[in-house]
Amino acid sequence: MPVPALPYGGGPVSPTVETSSDTAPVDVTKMRETVRLLLLPEGSPLAPPPSGAELETLTETLRGHLAMLIPEVEQAIEQLTKDSIARHCALACLGDARLRLRAEPSPRYNGPIGHARRLARALNALCDHHEQLTAPPS
Repeated sequence: MPVPALPYGGGPVSPTVETSSDTAPVDVTKMRETVRLLLLPEGSPLAPPPSGAELETLTETLRGHLAMLIPEVEQAIEQLTKDSIARHCALACLGDARLRLRAEPSPRYNGPIGHARRLARALNALCDHHEQLTAPPS
């Protein structure tokens, strides 16, 4: 079923992105491995960074991961109450992820490598929220 527009100004990343209980779960481990190609575990940049075609491929992979994970987090948020702190934090993270997906590399912000790192940080944060929201109760 298509992802509906959300009341906080969000909406589907792409009209073709769909979620269903029949789809395979997202692979957060693989997503985090992709993030680690650009960032160290504490979030600081990895040196030396990839460049050229490798960077373009990595950027598109990050964008694809975000496009897959956004609807999953949206679906998990629906289970939370309107005044839940976790809900508001996840909504802010979703807004940032959408902003990063719409953005283009800018020479002002370190060009393509800076853009890829911002996508990686947004993906890492969204993975955190996904894990928190979908973890079985302890």
